[in-house]
Amino acid sequence: MNPTATKRFVSRSEWEQRLSKVKVNKQDLNQLVMNYLVIEGYKDAAEQFSAESGLSPAVDLESIQERMEIRHAIQSGDVDTAIDLVNDLNPEILDTNPQLFFRLQQQRLIELIRKGDFGAALEFAAEEMAPRGEEHPEFLEELERTMALFAFQDINTSPVKDLLHSGHRQKTASELNTAILDSQSREKEPKLPNLLKMLVWSQVQLDERLLYPRIEDFLKADLVTPEEELVKSTDH
Repeated sequence: MNPTATKRFVSRSEWEQRLSKVKVNKQDLNQLVMNYLVIEGYKDAAEQFSAESGLSPAVDLESIQERMEIRHAIQSGDVDTAIDLVNDLNPEILDTNPQLFFRLQQQRLIELIRKGDFGAALEFAAEEMAPRGEEHPEFLEELERTMALFAFQDINTSPVKDLLHSGHRQKTASELNTAILDSQSREKEPKLPNLLKMLVWSQVQLDERLLYPRIEDFLKADLVTPEEELVKSTDH
C-alpha cells in the first residue's frame, strides 16, 4: 500500500491562503537578524543593518569589537593571535575550559599542516597535544583524527579532510565566541538557528500526515509542491 495514499493533499493555493493569514511583524524579524549579528560578533554587519532597519541593537556595538577580532583571527588561521586576544580579555576563559583550549590547540596543529610545515606540526603535536591527550583521554580520538592528516601526501584525499575546510575554523570560532559570551553572562546562542530547527521539526511532523508545499532547500526557501512530490514518487 502506498503510504502517500493515506495522507491529506494540500495544494499550493490552499497552502498560500493559510500562510497569508499568518501575520509576521517585520520588527520581530529585524530583531531576530540583529540578535544573530550581535551574538555572532558581526559588528560591521550589525552597524549596517541598524542603519538600514532603524533598529537599535540591545548592546553597545563597540562591546563586540574584541569578539569580532578574535573570530577574524580564527577564521584567518591565526590561532596564536586569537589565544593572545582571549587571554587579554579574560585569561580564565581558557584556564577553566580544557576542552576549548584543546580545540584551539587542535586548530593550531591543523594550520601548521595546512601550510605544509610538517616538522613544526610534529613537534607541536608531541610537545603540546600529546600531553593533553594523556591528561584528558576524551581528547584522544579527535587528536588521532588530526594526526591522520600526516598519512596522506595529498591532504585533499584524506578521509579527515573536513578538518581543513573553512567550516572547521568557523566551528572553532563559534565555540570560542560562545565561551566569551558565557564569561560575560550574556546570551550565548542566537535565536534564529533554533527557529530553523523548529521549522525542520515541524515539517517532519507534517510529513507524517500531509502532502503539502514544503521547503526542501533552506538556503533558497523555495516551496516544493505536492504535485512535484507525487511525480518523484511515481518515478521511483
